[in-house]
Amino acid sequence: MEEAGGDRTGCEKLQRALSDCHRRFGPGATRDVACKHLNRALAECLVSFLCPEESEAVRTLCRSGGTRLKRSQCQQAQLSLSVCIASHQD
Repeated sequence: MEEAGGDRTGCEKLQRALSDCHRRFGPGATRDVACKHLNRALAECLVSFLCPEESEAVRTLCRSGGTRLKRSQCQQAQLSLSVCIASHQD
């Protein structure tokens, strides 16, 4: 995630905070609870970096239930985000 010129994703602080949280708490339920918000925030940061348009579409279209059309658009946005994420996996 880190380059010679610095953090190109903007997620470095979250990654460091999550690592610190993992060091403070041993494996198990306590760590899961204590670090949950950092884990989620880092995941969202990385996904937003890799798939910015798709992430924004999901955030915009999937905020609330809405109409049948909006739900359908939300599902399509989620599918597009899944495809984008999959394209970045090894």
